[in-house]
Amino acid sequence: MQLEDIETIAVLGAGNMGHGIAEVAALAGYDVRLRDIKEEFVQSGYEDIEWSLNKMAEKDTITQEEADAALESVTPLVDMAEAVGDADVIIEAVPEQMEIKEDVYEEVEESAPDHAIFATNTSSLSITDLSEVSERPEQFCGMHFFNPPIRMQLVEVINGEHTSEETIEVVEDLAEDFGKTPVRVRKDSPGFIVNRILVPLMNEACWMLSEDVATVEEIDSTTKYHMGLPMGTFELADMTGIDISYHVLDYMNDVLGDEYEPAPIMEEKVEAEELGQKTGKGFYDYEDGDGADVPTDEYNEEVEERLNAALAKEIANLVGGDVAPPEAIDEAVMMGAGFPEGPTKTIDEYGVEKCLNKLEDLYEETGAARYEPPEYLAEAAEQGGFNDGAGDAEDTGPDFEVIAIERIDVDVPEGHDEKQVGHIKIDRPHRMNTISLDVLEELDQAREIFEDDEQVRAILITGEGDKAFSAGADVQSMATSADPLSAQELSSQGQSTFGGLEASPLPVVAGIDGFCLGGGMELSMCTDIRIASERSEFGQPELDLGLLPGWGGTQRLANVIGEGPAKEIILTAERYDAEEMEDFGFLRDVVSKDDLFDEALELAEQLAQGPPVAQKMTKRAMLKGRDDTEAGLEVESQAFGHLIGTDDVMEGMTAFMGDGEPDFEGQ
Repeated sequence: MQLEDIETIAVLGAGNMGHGIAEVAALAGYDVRLRDIKEEFVQSGYEDIEWSLNKMAEKDTITQEEADAALESVTPLVDMAEAVGDADVIIEAVPEQMEIKEDVYEEVEESAPDHAIFATNTSSLSITDLSEVSERPEQFCGMHFFNPPIRMQLVEVINGEHTSEETIEVVEDLAEDFGKTPVRVRKDSPGFIVNRILVPLMNEACWMLSEDVATVEEIDSTTKYHMGLPMGTFELADMTGIDISYHVLDYMNDVLGDEYEPAPIMEEKVEAEELGQKTGKGFYDYEDGDGADVPTDEYNEEVEERLNAALAKEIANLVGGDVAPPEAIDEAVMMGAGFPEGPTKTIDEYGVEKCLNKLEDLYEETGAARYEPPEYLAEAAEQGGFNDGAGDAEDTGPDFEVIAIERIDVDVPEGHDEKQVGHIKIDRPHRMNTISLDVLEELDQAREIFEDDEQVRAILITGEGDKAFSAGADVQSMATSADPLSAQELSSQGQSTFGGLEASPLPVVAGIDGFCLGGGMELSMCTDIRIASERSEFGQPELDLGLLPGWGGTQRLANVIGEGPAKEIILTAERYDAEEMEDFGFLRDVVSKDDLFDEALELAEQLAQGPPVAQKMTKRAMLKGRDDTEAGLEVESQAFGHLIGTDDVMEGMTAFMGDGEPDFEGQ
């Protein structure tokens, strides 16, 4: 069977996952049969689809016509034969219990066409065992969607022992046609990729809690605010349901052995029906307490060491067991669990050997099976990491920790010299890209690297993640650093870094998405041109704290938009949307979030092809004349005299007369 042969899809189970998968299939243009065991169940799922489609139409994500067409293609059914009788692909999404799934496949086999592919949405159960209930194990695979299917991009496509390559390829093509990203799981192994990473990590956190190694607050503070994971470990457990993690872990324990024995506290929570948000109480109290209020400053080094060791062990099990290669693990966990960076790269940077040593020490100390290092971990440590010790192909200078840099080639006319845009990305998404002393230091280093590189002709600055360009200064980390600066020293440090950026001889563009507040907005003021997404928010909230902008904001904002608007923004301490900031003249353009990077990069590439000496002198003259027009005019006059005799001027004039594109070399 090929993708083009698929017309009808049966989805078995109309619960949260089932009706979500049915909706995804309907939006992709397939005829969908949604089946459950009772009329009330299937009707509820159908109504959920209708509500979701209409909601998307209201938000203009899709048109009302597309919503109506998708709903019309879904048929709610109770009769199994009617649901699967003409189906080309049957996706099962019934409760996560082997006995229930086995019963379903025995019934499905009686009515399904011979050519139909069976795909189970299990998150951990054996694909091989389930396939053997059917009479077509070669046409059986796993197709694990993530909740909610309409929003989550990842689909794990899992091989059973009997699954044919043709089946896997068709299901991967189907996932792509659904608008999803399939990641292949080469071998049927409990937990597949994402749960195999997350659940043991959660279990180790629970063991540390059970054994009084650390508190809930210390563990979540360390994972969320120091290790950079999207949520605290217990915060995530409460959101997904402690019982879900427990049952996956219990199954892994049965299949893989004692190293996956659930921690006592996890079992206690399940027995007490304290399952997290859905029951009002889990590791946090959502009824009588404040819920998951994770502190930012309770870092525990032992927690970080143990969790990284647990993570390294599971990566080694997946790679060494040929379940998935490093690149598939990184892709799956980033999409399915929201990790800001792939776990294999995270552990490579942290140190595989360091994790191996920690496991060996813990195993010697406790004898616990969960600490026994797998053989492949030693092999990975010896070769320098899970990615064979390979870092970036290009040496970009020092090992940055809180920013990232890359050089982006500019598309220049044939025969022209190569030119690049130097991209600086503030890389602290877990802290809303707030600006710490380390960020200030690394911004300086990155700027100097690009200024010293003759091929780099412009700089683009953005923020990592989908929440903030930069939400301001990381005052807390500055105050609690080992060698805190005085307030005046802190102000001077920021002013120096931002002043260096403002005075850079290279044109600097800011691509702003999300929050651009306080020190983050002061950073953006130092760039030459700013583009923002429609959803961006701006503001200088310092006066609400009894402070004032201390990194040049009281001076630069007035220079950019005028004294009156600058006073309004600073003195009111209010938030302003992107369109208001465009009206103020702060932004060159406001674009969609999806177009932001491309638009900002296009502008930076345009500037990168300009005459570098003239650009440098133009910026210098404008900066000099900011407070002293006469001085600025003098610099302008001197610069004009210098430029008139340069090769760049001759190149520009020749290209202009010949109606061509100049190739400026900075000479």
